[in-house]
Amino acid sequence: MALQFDHPTAVSIRKQMVKAIAEYKLIEEGDKVMVCTSGGKDSSVLLALLTEIQRRAPYRYEVEAVILDQKQPGFNVTAFKAWVENEVGVKLHVVERDTYSIVTEKVKDGVYCSLCSRLRRAILYDYAVDKGFTKMALGHHRDDSNQTLLLNLFYTGKISAMPPKLKSDDGRNIVIRPLINVAEQDLIELGKLWSFPVIPCNLCGSQEGMKRQKMKKLLKDLEKDIPNIGASMLTAQTNVRPSQLMDKNRWDFEGLKADGQAFDSGVDFLTGLPTGSPEVLS
Repeated sequence: MALQFDHPTAVSIRKQMVKAIAEYKLIEEGDKVMVCTSGGKDSSVLLALLTEIQRRAPYRYEVEAVILDQKQPGFNVTAFKAWVENEVGVKLHVVERDTYSIVTEKVKDGVYCSLCSRLRRAILYDYAVDKGFTKMALGHHRDDSNQTLLLNLFYTGKISAMPPKLKSDDGRNIVIRPLINVAEQDLIELGKLWSFPVIPCNLCGSQEGMKRQKMKKLLKDLEKDIPNIGASMLTAQTNVRPSQLMDKNRWDFEGLKADGQAFDSGVDFLTGLPTGSPEVLS
């Protein structure tokens, strides 16, 4: 089936991607973008819509796709590669590295994701540098960022999520997330409509006890009472008030004095809610 770029869901996702690209300068003139595909719905939709945006863009940039064959049992890239190159019209580079043997040997508790992701990231970072890619596009969406926010808050004691644009720790790569504004449910809907081949993750896809799965379930449960919680949490990540937190590296508490100068932090000091909100006014 030909990709239906004019379907309302596809149009909605594309517009949200364009907004993120413009707002955070994710892609610019002359960029060579490496889309990191996994064979799953998120990166597949990202790749297809990024090529559609490329055709409409007022500036030129290149898009190529990369998938990592980690030698997991049952991994078969044939159908996916045919879809990418014939339907999407983008070259797919298959990078082969046997990280499966390393992960299954090193990890004894069966929770592979952490080590697997570190190895995968290092390989893809090196590949991007070696092949001259200026940006690495990942398929993380709004729900991924919100789940990461909760994971860090609950398990690591820090407020941190997934920024739309990130420089790698070694300074060699720029990572972008054009789907950052997109709800996962929209990606699921479009994936069903387009019916592209999916490569399952046989290493970690069945680990339902993972912490991220708990956060995903928590957010789904909360959505029953707070329908817009996903959008609200993402907005909160763009609206940080350092003076209302406790990080001394971000706010000069020791130097804070009553000097008679009005200061509006945008937050009511008694309730911690935004100034002017109905809860404060009542």
